[in-house]
Amino acid sequence: MDLDKIFLEGASPTSIGGQAVMEGIMMRGPKKIALAVRTGDNEIRLKTKYGPRKSAWMKVPVLRGVVAFWQSLVEGTKTLMDSATILEEAGLLDEKNTDETMAHRGNEDHNTEVAAGDAGLDSVAKPRTLSERIEARLRTKYGDKAAWNIMIYFSVIVAVIFSVGIFVLLPTWIIGLFKGIIHSPVALSFIEGIFRLLIFLIYIIAISYLEDIRRVFQYHGAEHKTIHCFEKGMDLTAENAQSFYRLHPRCGTSFLVFVMIITLLVFPLMGWPDLWERLLSRIILIPLIAGLSYEVLKWAGMSNSKLVKILSLPGIYLQKVTTKEPDKSMLEVAIVAMEAVLPEENDTPLFDGTVDNNGNVLSYSGSCDDLDYSIASSSCDSEASFISKDLQGYEHEKQNGKEEGEKNDHAR
Repeated sequence: MDLDKIFLEGASPTSIGGQAVMEGIMMRGPKKIALAVRTGDNEIRLKTKYGPRKSAWMKVPVLRGVVAFWQSLVEGTKTLMDSATILEEAGLLDEKNTDETMAHRGNEDHNTEVAAGDAGLDSVAKPRTLSERIEARLRTKYGDKAAWNIMIYFSVIVAVIFSVGIFVLLPTWIIGLFKGIIHSPVALSFIEGIFRLLIFLIYIIAISYLEDIRRVFQYHGAEHKTIHCFEKGMDLTAENAQSFYRLHPRCGTSFLVFVMIITLLVFPLMGWPDLWERLLSRIILIPLIAGLSYEVLKWAGMSNSKLVKILSLPGIYLQKVTTKEPDKSMLEVAIVAMEAVLPEENDTPLFDGTVDNNGNVLSYSGSCDDLDYSIASSSCDSEASFISKDLQGYEHEKQNGKEEGEKNDHAR
């Protein structure tokens, strides 16, 4: 592995980062967040929005890592749900249903329609699963937006509980069974940390064999290659991006590895009290460890020193599992997302529609008058961004088509 191709000489590190999702990529820029999801051979669904306001805590070392960690959890969950919704709307998730399942649902629908017909009522699609029933009830009681936020934060809480259970409670409980054999509190804590790291590695390696996760890891590689290409100052094309390594020094995978390593150093300081005291002390220390890991990762991304390279090696090697070589279509998605959040896009209108592989607008879910101007001061005929220029052309073509239709109506 050539570290010089990962820690690029002459590159200008950027604050732009991303996350791979189902068939797409989210990119977070200075002000905007863009989600690009492939919905066809030459069709990419693109949605942009403004990111959360920068907290004053983001200026405080260590504490900013805690804030960034929480924001990443929430925003990451939102992005995953958004990408699944986009694929569902495009009919791409339905393709995964088996014929047996579809036949079963078809019979259910038929029976429902017959029953409704006998009762003299129109057939109405009802939520089938428990989650669908809960979602429907929340939407009815609180409205769509509030229900969406409740589901997002509930998902984050469930994910945190699951993570604490698997990576905190389980290791300290199992290693605690050997307290009669190993009497040193420091040794017990160290072995607990090694065991936690092994569980994490086994989990990552195991899910990498799942087909859907493998594709997510390919998009992860596309994200890294695109950021490398931008930081090196090259034109953002699939060909240029493909020439870079898929491994990157500021990857979230490296952050998780730093977390695991720092726990090896911090947890032994707490001794080896009873199980629930150990669990409580470790939960309390998680924000501190996340903050320290964030600072290490931030430093690693801004320096090419030998010490940084050595400290980054575990995370970089693990990226060989969490990233895979992307194809051209995945790089095109990454580039569309990247270009939508570049600094020069800060004051351009938000966008929600479809673009082609080169970022040219194919469709837009509204007109120029519908764009969010709460921050943007530009208009549809602005030439400040690829989106604005394409919207101008798209709106012009749409208007011409409308006028042609009216002329034809008059002629008839």
